[in-house]
Amino acid sequence: MSEFALKFSHSATADTGAFKLLELPSDLSKLIESNIDSPPRHALTIKGNPDDDAVLCTADKTYTIRSVVLSNSVIVATPGEDGSFSTDGVPIGSVNVRDQLNEILELVPSIPRLHKLDALLRGKEYEGQEDDDDMYADDPANGDGKFTYEEARETLQASDDEMDRGLKKRRVLIISGELRPIAPSYLNAILELLLTHLVSLSLKYDSAPVDALCSALEDGYDVRRDVCKQVMAWFGDIIAGEWCMDKTAVVREVGLGLLRPYRDESVPLSDFLVKWRKSVGDTFEPEVSLDLLSGNHLSQIDALKEPPITVLTYFPSSQLPIDPAARFTDLFLTRPRWKADEIAPFLADIVVDAKERDKLLLKYTRAVTDAEGVWYTARAKYNG
Repeated sequence: MSEFALKFSHSATADTGAFKLLELPSDLSKLIESNIDSPPRHALTIKGNPDDDAVLCTADKTYTIRSVVLSNSVIVATPGEDGSFSTDGVPIGSVNVRDQLNEILELVPSIPRLHKLDALLRGKEYEGQEDDDDMYADDPANGDGKFTYEEARETLQASDDEMDRGLKKRRVLIISGELRPIAPSYLNAILELLLTHLVSLSLKYDSAPVDALCSALEDGYDVRRDVCKQVMAWFGDIIAGEWCMDKTAVVREVGLGLLRPYRDESVPLSDFLVKWRKSVGDTFEPEVSLDLLSGNHLSQIDALKEPPITVLTYFPSSQLPIDPAARFTDLFLTRPRWKADEIAPFLADIVVDAKERDKLLLKYTRAVTDAEGVWYTARAKYNG
């Protein structure tokens, strides 16, 4: 058995608290091991302001960092001046004790924390080419308020891939490096123009020439080419100069644009569907389905009508609190009980997977079964 001398380092006092032990999940461990003998392909970055809980980001995932207290202390030791470690990790010679740890840092998969974007980009909506020059003209000091893509990468607690997907989902343009959320009405106008020109120019929706469409919108409606291309990339793939449109995504966005005005009032479902089908045209009418708007509306029966009819109200999950307790509070203030298929879409953006969603339902709701099936109602108290 090997013998070695155990010594306390002269820098033990200075080193106290300088070491952290990080436990890696299997997928992250494999990623690091794959880069041991080659230059690292992706950096690991810890993000967070002083008042934030820190997260660790890879190229495509975000992990919450949380402390777990150990029942037994762990000694941090390094070889002494006359010591070293063998290839199998056995100490040789003397060993210096540098620190002792009473906790480890655990990494837990997390949703990207992009909610700050809404506040950072408030008032910066892009409504068309005419506002390019006068966005900051009335108040030149506002020029310092620009929020760029690079600033977003540095400050937002999300991996690069997740941030790009978040910008796409929130319909945020990148114009000269600056982030500008597109006005919903302007986005709807561009999409309807694209659908109209696909038909009028006899273009196939899955292989439409990008330049032809962008030129038509620029010449006839002053739509910037870079804006047009970004919108097209949100709703399909651009390959070799051709746009393969995701017709379902386009039809869904047009439907959302038509539903947004009905936040404080209801619209009859039948009237809404007629208007939606007319907006997308005969070619794409078969794609229209209320299921596409899941997580963005409430439907109910208006019993005061004769006969009773189904009406819709705009109710987007994206504008609910991201804190689970607060979100469930809002949901149950809106409705005292929910069916599983009704409440699930309003939880999708605050959970990593269905397993985590079910844990939240177990924590914050009670399941009640009747002749109509399973309903979720609020618990008497919320424990944050």
